Amino acid sequence: MIRNVSLLLAGTIIGATAAVTLPQVPSLIPGVAHAAVSDTYRQLNLFGDVFERIRSDYVEKPDDTALIEAAVNGMLTSLDPHSSYMNPKDFKDMQVQTRGEFGGLGIEVTMEDGAVKVVSPIDDTPAAKAGILAGDLIVALDGEAIQNMNLNQAVDKMRGAVNTPITITIQRKGVEKPFDVKIVRDVIRVQSVRSRAEGDIGYLRISSFNEQTFDGLKAAIEKLKQDIGKDKLKGYILDLRNNPGGLLDQAEYVSDAFLEKGEIVSTRGRHADQNMRYDALRAI
Repeated sequence: MIRNVSLLLAGTIIGATAAVTLPQVPSLIPGVAHAAVSDTYRQLNLFGDVFERIRSDYVEKPDDTALIEAAVNGMLTSLDPHSSYMNPKDFKDMQVQTRGEFGGLGIEVTMEDGAVKVVSPIDDTPAAKAGILAGDLIVALDGEAIQNMNLNQAVDKMRGAVNTPITITIQRKGVEKPFDVKIVRDVIRVQSVRSRAEGDIGYLRISSFNEQTFDGLKAAIEKLKQDIGKDKLKGYILDLRNNPGGLLDQAEYVSDAFLEKGEIVSTRGRHADQNMRYDALRAI
C-alpha cells in the first residue's frame, strides 16, 4: 500500500486500518523514563475522557470516525503545515491522481447551478465518441438527480470499472428536453504535459506530477525538436503555474532533464536510513 516515493510538497500519512498493541513497560526502566511513559498514558486517558464526554453530552450526536480523524489531523498539523492524515477513500483518490489514469468517461467538468457542466470532452474518449459537447449540463446519472450530489460525488459516480456502462441525462442548449446518453467507461489517461512551438522556443506546460509526466515530457521535447528543428531550437519555457505537486520522483526526473550535474533535492528523516539524495544524471 505504501510505495517508496514521497509526495512533492506534501507530507502524507496513509490512512489504513491497523491493530496496534502497546507493549508492557519493562520493570527495569530508569525512574525518569518511567515517569515520562506514565505521563504519556495519562494524556491518552485524557483524550479518551474528552472523546467519551463529546459522544455522550454534545448537543448533536457526533460521527465517531469523523471525531477520530479530526483528532489525528490536529495532532499532525501541530507538527508542520504539510503533514496530514488520509483515510482509505482519500488515499484511493490520491492514487488515481498520481497514477494519471482511471476508468471513466473522459470529460472535464465543473458544478454550475445545481448541475454538472461539461467544460470539455477529452479527444478520443467514450464521452467524445458519444457526442458529449462542451457546455452540456449533466442533470442525472443512472436516473439519480445531480441536485442531490456535490461535484466530488458526481465525479466518483461517473468513474468506475472499465467496460461498465452508465446512463447520463444531458440538458443541451437549443434542445427542448433533456435526453439520455449511454456510455461505456474506458481507461482515461490524464495528459499532464502539453507543448507547442513559439518560434524557435519550445513551450512546455506541466499541470501535475503524476506517473505519466516524465514520459510525456520526453515525448513533447522530441516533438518540439522535430517541429522546430534540432539545430534551430534555442531553448524551452517550462510553465509550472497552478501545478499542485504530485510524485517527488517525477519532479526529480523533470528537473534532471534540464540539469547536467549537482544535487536536485534531498530528504532527511529521523533515522539515517531514511535520508535520500537525488543528483542530476540524465539531461535530455
